[in-house]
Amino acid sequence: MSEDVSAAAAAPEKSGGPLNIQRVMAALPHRYPMLLVDRVEELVPDQRIVAIKAVSMNEEFFQGHFPGRPIMPGVLQVEALAQAAGVLAVESLGLAGSGKLVYFMSIDGVKFRKPVEPGCLLRLEVEFVQKRSRVCKFAGRAMLDGEVATECEFTAMIADPPSA
Repeated sequence: MSEDVSAAAAAPEKSGGPLNIQRVMAALPHRYPMLLVDRVEELVPDQRIVAIKAVSMNEEFFQGHFPGRPIMPGVLQVEALAQAAGVLAVESLGLAGSGKLVYFMSIDGVKFRKPVEPGCLLRLEVEFVQKRSRVCKFAGRAMLDGEVATECEFTAMIADPPSA
């Protein structure tokens, strides 16, 4: 890949267009097996994000949750929503590549409405509810074929990574 193409892939996006996996990885510190956002379909800075998690049978957690009836753990569905929110916050605040992290502070009103199974495309819809300089509140829902699978509100803090 040439330097020009690499720089373009890492440059902050001003419009609400899609983000590929390289841009997602520039915004988040997570890597396999904890990276739970595969792409961003829509990002409107300071407002909302729509991201996708392709749920594959190859996910490590399916080995034990549950053999014979694989279901994505609810806590990982909430984590996927939080990661989408992290991309939204980092991109909205122009922090991609800065090393800043987005930490959970609270999770409220979580409801699991539909099991998430291998082969699904989980649509992660997150919007800002409140935004301050370092603390943001979000509302999120994970959708399967137009139906709510998971919904919650959560608060996160933007901070420097812990020192080594």
